[in-house]
Parts: sequence; C-alpha cells; structure tokens
Amino acid sequence: MVGFLLWLALLVFCWPLALLALVLYPIFWLLLLPFRLIGITVEAVFAFLKALLMLPARVLRGPA
Repeated sequence: MVGFLLWLALLVFCWPLALLALVLYPIFWLLLLPFRLIGITVEAVFAFLKALLMLPARVLRGPA
C-alpha cells in the first residue's frame, strides 16, 4: 500500500517518471527473478547441510 501511495505522489509531481517506472517495473522484476531463485536454492542447501550436521546430535539426544 505504501508503494502505491509513493507511486501516486510521484505521479502528481512528475508523471513522465511515474509512467516510466510503471513500464520498467515488470522488466526489472523479470531480470531479478533468477537471483531470487538462486537465493532460495542456496538457502535450501544451507538448511539441508545444517540438518545433516545436526543429525548425530539429534539421534544421540534421544526421544523428546
């Protein structure tokens, strides 16, 4: 909601820049999508490694 209100303020003060931002936003989103997917993958790999390294400790701790 805040982003929309900021865009409306930009539309009032400088409408060509607001329209340019409206057109370029999907392009930037598509360009940044692979980096988001890489970030999700790296986070999943680190979570897997943490679970793998903590497994012996969880096994030795016994039932809760």
